[in-house]
Amino acid sequence: MAFEHLRANNRAQILLGLFTGIVFGFLLQKGGVTDYGVIIGQLLLTDFTVVQVMLSAVLVGMIGIYAMKRGGFVRLHTRVGSIGATVIGGLIFGAGFAILGYCPGTAAGAVGSGALDAAIGMIGIALGAGIFARLYPRLDRSVLNRGIFPADTIPDLVGVRPGIVVVGVALLIAGILYLLTVLGF
Repeated sequence: MAFEHLRANNRAQILLGLFTGIVFGFLLQKGGVTDYGVIIGQLLLTDFTVVQVMLSAVLVGMIGIYAMKRGGFVRLHTRVGSIGATVIGGLIFGAGFAILGYCPGTAAGAVGSGALDAAIGMIGIALGAGIFARLYPRLDRSVLNRGIFPADTIPDLVGVRPGIVVVGVALLIAGILYLLTVLGF
């Protein structure tokens, strides 16, 4: 199968990842979520473009991953989650978002469109990632494994087949997107 060659070829995986990242950044740019004003509008609850784009991406990604997994094209490797890791991750993400005004994905997309503030922020993101990597062993021993979640996935947690969760979440997302459209957001 052609996909077996791709799995064994690190260079092809890197090029595919680079291509996918460029397409993702392009789509973020076209969706308007790399614009600082749009992001601030989302935080002020006056512009729901970011929510609409991200929920659409989650919907497409969720269905796509489920279909690829079901077709045998991918294997998922979940990592055990915890309250400690979620809190630390949320604090780091939130602090960076508050300081920069972009999340990592929208910052990278904004750099691609020439935003100097986002380029400077990307340096901060790289430095922060380096600091986290340096502190990771200590954090892993002390905080990150506190409050381990009882299951790795939502289907495991609720005890149903993954397809049922995909359909349920897809309907929920579609309903939210519909409401945002009807309400004029």
